[in-house]
Amino acid sequence: MSTADRAPTDVPDEPRNWTGALRRRLLRELPPDRLLPDSQPAYMASWIYLFGVLTVAALAVVIGTGCVLALKGPTWWHLSSVGHYVNSMHLWSVELFLAFMVIHLWGKFFMAAWRGRRAMTWMTGVVAFLASIGTAFTGYLAQQNLDSQWISTQAKDGLNSVGIGAFFNVMDFGQMLMWHIVLLPAVIGLLTVWHLVLVRRRGIVPPIGAVVPGDDAEAVVDPTPDQEQEEEQP
Repeated sequence: MSTADRAPTDVPDEPRNWTGALRRRLLRELPPDRLLPDSQPAYMASWIYLFGVLTVAALAVVIGTGCVLALKGPTWWHLSSVGHYVNSMHLWSVELFLAFMVIHLWGKFFMAAWRGRRAMTWMTGVVAFLASIGTAFTGYLAQQNLDSQWISTQAKDGLNSVGIGAFFNVMDFGQMLMWHIVLLPAVIGLLTVWHLVLVRRRGIVPPIGAVVPGDDAEAVVDPTPDQEQEEEQP
């Protein structure tokens, strides 16, 4: 007997404990058909939507190579040929990650990606970009070579000039390594997961004025930012 043919009295009562409440909340906020959709609007075939995926792919390479470098240590990546290769992969994947992210953010800025209750999606992307700059900076300081020593000395003078040098010691290798491989990657990872969940939940932002498929299969026209502002006015 199918679920549709089942009498209401046959449906078991929902549990009233916290696990049942959490499951109902997750299913209501994150329905599986939104998390794993099997189709996308036609306008997603544009190249501008590609850079978000490339950013996530580059981040995966950054995390993978970074884990290997952290396990092996500075001696391995300075003296071993394999260490040089993995260190170079880590560096170039970071460069590509930041380049893809900048193009992705510029594209979404000109598309007004905060439309349609997507403000939190936009903000998680912006904060993740700022955290990525800090992670890249601490990564340069953790190289343990002449470049990192020169950068840390100059940065220390700059931080002292604004009064925060006592709280962020860029000449302390252990502190910079902790920021680079633990704290800031955790922030970026959480923001990335949050950003992706919001993208799935709200849907990708359509081009301004594009026809958007509705949840009830009826096509609606996504309003422009000016139209949204006019609708909010009493």
